[in-house]
Amino acid sequence: MSEARATRPMPHEREINMTPATSRANARLETRFNDSTVPARAGAGLKAEHVDAILQDDYRIGFLEVHAENYMGDGGAPHRALSAIRQNFPLCVHGVGLSIGSEKALDKAHLDRLKKVVERYEPGLVSEHLAWSTHDNSYYNDLLPVPYDQPTLDRVCDHIDQVQEVLGRKILLENPSTYLQFDHSTMSETDFIAQIARRTGCGLLLDINNVFVSATNQHYRPLTYLSEFPLEKVEEIHLAGHATDTDDDGRPLLIDAHDRPVDDAVWKLYDIVIGQMGPVPTLIEWDNDVPDWPVLRREALRADEIIERRAGNYMLGSRHAAIC
Repeated sequence: MSEARATRPMPHEREINMTPATSRANARLETRFNDSTVPARAGAGLKAEHVDAILQDDYRIGFLEVHAENYMGDGGAPHRALSAIRQNFPLCVHGVGLSIGSEKALDKAHLDRLKKVVERYEPGLVSEHLAWSTHDNSYYNDLLPVPYDQPTLDRVCDHIDQVQEVLGRKILLENPSTYLQFDHSTMSETDFIAQIARRTGCGLLLDINNVFVSATNQHYRPLTYLSEFPLEKVEEIHLAGHATDTDDDGRPLLIDAHDRPVDDAVWKLYDIVIGQMGPVPTLIEWDNDVPDWPVLRREALRADEIIERRAGNYMLGSRHAAIC
């Protein structure tokens, strides 16, 4: 298998100092959290340094999302802070380590840890990647691509069935950012993903930055991809920034870096998708070179503005026909 370019580094758990705002929020904790429903608004990835700013902000973000692997320990400051956030906001849990595309069986211990996180915080949505990141006893800091063929389809479906059975709920599967194609793939990415959703009943997480990155790297039109994507299965959208590089032939090569604002071209695609689908929970991802909270809030406000503007006039019926 050819080496793939890194998609994103695994997030690292950071120590959180408990301040008065976090402590006050924790004092209001109840036995059960409030309604877990994720609104069709903009949300943001939760970072340790933003907790108090979020709790004190007059702008109430629609929801927060965390990487499950950062909360698989039993306790400590990260859990105290996340409990405060969860009491005040809907939460999504996004996994990066299940290795759903792996040729090997799923790591049962990791899946059990994910289950504990989900049971502890009662998120409205739980998602994972169409990728693999483990082989034998090796764990990679990448989300690596899979071939789109029948054996891989069967294996991924079996893994998703197992995850949904253990968690007792539906999960969402995210489309990948890719830098290469497999010669022995026998179906398109969109057909592969559609078949997974149909066979397992899982929902989909549409990462529009991933669509733009992959389309640029592999020289196809992102709108063509979106016209073939099963939008009726999409329950969440991700937006993020990408870095620009060049390949050995001097052609543009985009890296799914999550270290800068969303690109204008990705915003344009998002506007088209929301115009076709209507309001969808939309996450702003920013995992590297993380700025102060107002920068993420500004990105979230831009997504909220598009959702609000499009909410009253999006097209009903077929969700594919208008994207071309």
